[in-house]
Amino acid sequence: MIPYSLLDLSPIAEGSNAAQAMHNTLDLARHAERLGFRRFWLAEHHNMPGIASAATAVLIGYVAQGTSTIRVGSGGIMLPNHSPLVVAEQFGTLASLYPDRIDLGLGRAPGSDQATARALRRHLDHDTADSFPQDVEELQAYFEDVRPGQRVRAVPGAGLKVPLWLLGSSLFSAQLSAAMGLPFAFASHFAPGFMRQAVDLYRRTFRPSEQLDRPHVMLGLNVFAADTDDEACRLFSSLQQQFLSLVRGTPGQLKPPVDDISRLWDASEADHIRRSLACSVVGDPAAVRDGLQRFVDDLRPDELMLTGQIYDHHARLHSFKIAAEAMQAVQRTAVI
Repeated sequence: MIPYSLLDLSPIAEGSNAAQAMHNTLDLARHAERLGFRRFWLAEHHNMPGIASAATAVLIGYVAQGTSTIRVGSGGIMLPNHSPLVVAEQFGTLASLYPDRIDLGLGRAPGSDQATARALRRHLDHDTADSFPQDVEELQAYFEDVRPGQRVRAVPGAGLKVPLWLLGSSLFSAQLSAAMGLPFAFASHFAPGFMRQAVDLYRRTFRPSEQLDRPHVMLGLNVFAADTDDEACRLFSSLQQQFLSLVRGTPGQLKPPVDDISRLWDASEADHIRRSLACSVVGDPAAVRDGLQRFVDDLRPDELMLTGQIYDHHARLHSFKIAAEAMQAVQRTAVI
């Protein structure tokens, strides 16, 4: 059985606003819970006009309060932006309110440009990313039982053992996850370049820990599903436009789909975006089922994290319904 989870960036569609985006996020989480998704994760991004999940822990609480069984977490919290103690207190609070339902995925990148990073953490220096392993260890320690003589503790947080994940798109994160015995989520949905090398390195060098006795790999995958291939390709064009805006340095709200994306980019932009979004399954129910099966057969992930930046909320709900049904078919095929 291959668990399937959902990553939502709480997209702000062009002409809409952050409040509506967050209401849509909760509606999607409830939909995912009914469809059998294991986790619903939200990502930390700052100074991005098209993403409403900047206050990630706050939004996780909103989603957890509005659902009942699905695990809710971060995919991820960008640890260089925060002190480990503050993250421990935030997620200790969440884990106290919603026991056994909170995941803490951690990223090493700031999730923003340098000016925004400095605004987030005013004393940011060039060595902050290099301190990531130490910050992870410090954060992990705050979730352990309090030690005699411990002067600083997370309240709430101490003793809760909130499960940590490391996220990444490089060999560094794979190696660190393996060394610490943590589950590893690779950002193949937008940066697949080192995916195979990272997964192999993680699995080969994994050392069991108190949290995890064997390697656990989650791979990100864009899924755009509709009743027809043409409509699915049209929906996909919103994400392609979003990446095009990033390439051009003009990030904005999520744009409505277009019939012919080729009219909007030049050849070099198209090549770059196709490489970035190579891990995408786009099509009707049969095509999505086949695409998911090929991806699973090829890479043997322990879990899939599906995502899809779709302009129309109802089309997004329908896309994830098709994806969930396809994943259930993939699981049955895998068992046979």
